[in-house]
Amino acid sequence: MAIERLVQQHGVKRSAVAVTPASAANSAGIEVASADAKRGEPTAPTGDAAALNGRIAVSLDREEADAETIREVFKEFGAADIR
Repeated sequence: MAIERLVQQHGVKRSAVAVTPASAANSAGIEVASADAKRGEPTAPTGDAAALNGRIAVSLDREEADAETIREVFKEFGAADIR
């Protein structure tokens, strides 16, 4: 939501935003699966939800918006460790 707010209301270019796992582990676990694995044709979804554990890191070019705007938007959506 924070990224969408920055893009839609503050004019940040999507290409200036990077989203990555915050650690070496996959942000939805450590098991290689789905799009992470190269194994032929995709299979039909099973209906199981992703594990959704682990933090993500979001970074963006500071020239896209001022630091205070970026900080406030991320705080609004519960971000931690804003630098």
